[in-house]
Amino acid sequence: MLSLQWPLMLLALPLPFLVYRFAPAFKTEQSQVFAPSLMMLADQKEQQTSNPHISVWILAILAWILLVIAAARPTFVGEPQAITSSDRNMMLAVDLSGSMKEEDMSFQGRLVNRLQTVKAVLTDFIKKREGDRLGLILFGTKAYVQTPLTFDLHTLQILLDEATFGLAGRKTAIGDAIGLSVKRLLDLPESNRVLIILTDGQNTAGEIEPLQAAKLAQQAGVKIYTIGIGADELVVQGFFGPKRINPSRDLDEVTLTTIAQDTGGQYYRARNLEELEQIYTELDSLEAIEMEEQSIRPEKSLFHFPLGLALLLALFVYLLQLPTINKWLESITGTIKGKAHV
Repeated sequence: MLSLQWPLMLLALPLPFLVYRFAPAFKTEQSQVFAPSLMMLADQKEQQTSNPHISVWILAILAWILLVIAAARPTFVGEPQAITSSDRNMMLAVDLSGSMKEEDMSFQGRLVNRLQTVKAVLTDFIKKREGDRLGLILFGTKAYVQTPLTFDLHTLQILLDEATFGLAGRKTAIGDAIGLSVKRLLDLPESNRVLIILTDGQNTAGEIEPLQAAKLAQQAGVKIYTIGIGADELVVQGFFGPKRINPSRDLDEVTLTTIAQDTGGQYYRARNLEELEQIYTELDSLEAIEMEEQSIRPEKSLFHFPLGLALLLALFVYLLQLPTINKWLESITGTIKGKAHV
């Protein structure tokens, strides 16, 4: 249905009539020179200008009515639409350190680096969090808030896709990422506060130790799920032929496990893409979304339609006052009358 946001603006509709009716007329001094021929011409011109064509008045009145309607802000209000909200606050902390370049994760039959794998799996996970507030923290040598807690999952996905190596430094500041996440989660009313950390190493930078940050998270009611990324075994070509190495030898699983247990979360090990996908599937079941039904009525502003039409009418009224336009219209009118007389 249609509604007006500022209906009191309609009280301005009779304003031009009131001004015309009660405002004092503009007076000019009369010339003291007596010239009958000039006075006749002046009277004739005054009569022509004081009695404009009726169509001009109609257009001017229509333009004023449309202008007042535009000022009243007409709005189209749609049917009520149901929406769901879970009031869940979840931060995603993604490691961008140099070791995330390691290409030890298989994806579609080829080896890709760890960050590519994380992005691929997080894409599906983010799509399933409709109704949650998600935030994104990127950490390396420093921890940065890339996206604050928001319902705008599309923008969060774009910023995740744009994350690249070296953006936060080459080292790993797990403690700073936890501390920054806890600070962001505390800005909102208390509900289900969840932090998911994805890393492939151990804490090598930052101003706060991971276990100390975990204690702060526990006090704030933040549940932390930690995910260790990286294969256990990788075959590389050495000087004496192929050899097997452990690309995840620097992964501090003990600390990550302690962080998760102290905050009521859980530690997961993702050695390949399939395991990482399984972890997020399990997280969906552990952190199920409790939907709260609400309804909204979408609104669409329509003021620009009457405003644009009023400006066009005002421009047309102005053009009608120009002598060349008047002569052109008179010639057309005369031609039409002549043909009708014949």
